[in-house]
Amino acid sequence: MLRTLSLATGLLGIALAAWTVEAADSFQPKSVSIDLPDSDQMFPGGSEADAINNNCLACHSADMVLNQPALPKTAWEAEVNKMINAYKAPVAPEDVAPIVDYLAKLQPGK
Repeated sequence: MLRTLSLATGLLGIALAAWTVEAADSFQPKSVSIDLPDSDQMFPGGSEADAINNNCLACHSADMVLNQPALPKTAWEAEVNKMINAYKAPVAPEDVAPIVDYLAKLQPGK
């Protein structure tokens, strides 16, 4: 009984090893490239928009942000902090308040 079990286990191991090698050979990762939207649009407002233009346009288009629903200042603050903490956006601490103020003034909450 033990001999039969050992033989069956050995054969199963060989079959699984062959299947694993075959599966590994059939998987070929491929590089892909994507084209991100290109926009020269900046946030309007001159020097009041410097903080948002300097920090947020690396990942977001101005058009995308300007078309977000109206949010209160506390919600914008949470969004900016999420970008910094969850997505590791390299926003200088002194730029957080001007960005939040800009967004809150641009689209005041209802």
